[in-house]
Amino acid sequence: MKTLTTISELRVEIAQQRQQGKRIGLVPTMGYLHAGHASLVQRAALECDLVVVTVFVNPLQFGANEDLAAYPRDAIGDALTAASAGAHVLFLPELAEMYPLGQEGVLTSVSVEALSSVMEGAARPSHFAGMCTVVAKLFNIAGPCTAYFGKKDFQQLAIITAMVRDLSCDVELVGCEICREPDGLAMSSRNVYLSAQQRAAAPVLWRALRAGVAALGQGETAVAQLRATMMKVMTTQDLGQVEYLEIVDPATLRSVEEADSTSRLCGSLRFGSVRLIDNMDLNDAGSEVIL
Repeated sequence: MKTLTTISELRVEIAQQRQQGKRIGLVPTMGYLHAGHASLVQRAALECDLVVVTVFVNPLQFGANEDLAAYPRDAIGDALTAASAGAHVLFLPELAEMYPLGQEGVLTSVSVEALSSVMEGAARPSHFAGMCTVVAKLFNIAGPCTAYFGKKDFQQLAIITAMVRDLSCDVELVGCEICREPDGLAMSSRNVYLSAQQRAAAPVLWRALRAGVAALGQGETAVAQLRATMMKVMTTQDLGQVEYLEIVDPATLRSVEEADSTSRLCGSLRFGSVRLIDNMDLNDAGSEVIL
């Protein structure tokens, strides 16, 4: 696996491979790679000839009350995880490479406002514009490719899907199933911040979503009842604070009045400064990836 640190190096590498007719797979990340990230790389390696994993802790995604400096980093571990999962290139740029004038010098912003103000966007108002901006930049650097994102960040995936459609990006998006710990907790870099007690309580979010999906599968479509079913499970623990439990249309992310087989159940649970998110639909209930 090659490790590249400049945009020009990455463009040359991709151009050479594309000239040979190779299919390019792109896995954008903020690093601190875990088994969930590895599953994205493995999927890309199965479907593409050149797999590029990008690791960049994007400051534009952090709000005023979020500590960018405290975000976990492990460049050596990331390289080992990416390589063992099948990556061919690790793109590891410095801040000055991505934003030559610094964070404050980035004058262009890409946003999908209609999808960015609900759920995660309500708690993190500037997050999705920062995410969209860097992802659009990575798509521009990579050129035509297949990009892999996890469904755990379902709102992010919906927003990127809209951006690709609206801006005619030459990118095929692949949404990959959520990878979970043996107790059901969705894998996330944020999990390392949990205390032992919080970690033991955290799978309640998964159990609540499963209960809601089970009720939906049994014919319950009333949103108020589905939410009450999930909340009943959530109240079996008192360490975490429920931030939201929503039943939404998967394309518009708008809350639905009546649920159906396509509805997405989304939730957020806060333990102090740590916010955990998860989501599920009827199909996911039978295809969960437990590692």
